[in-house]
Amino acid sequence: MKKVIVACGSGVATSQTVASKVSRLLNERNQSHIKVEVIDLKSLDSHIKDSAAYIAITKVDKQYPIPVINGIAFLTGMGMEQELQKVIDACK
Repeated sequence: MKKVIVACGSGVATSQTVASKVSRLLNERNQSHIKVEVIDLKSLDSHIKDSAAYIAITKVDKQYPIPVINGIAFLTGMGMEQELQKVIDACK
């Protein structure tokens, strides 16, 4: 199973909303082998090493060894399909 992480400041409200939406969209596309996990920003570095992609809610100033996906697209709906495809591609 591939893991995708979603992070916002506290790992509570916004990231939970995005994670739920991404999980639902992945299941609708028969991508149930992808697990979406919510974390807080403080624990991001410890989760990066075993994740296939990082869905960021906040601005990212750091380089990561995995794809960084625009999480705002899942809140607004603008560019959402493109960002979802990036998640799927990262987990192949």
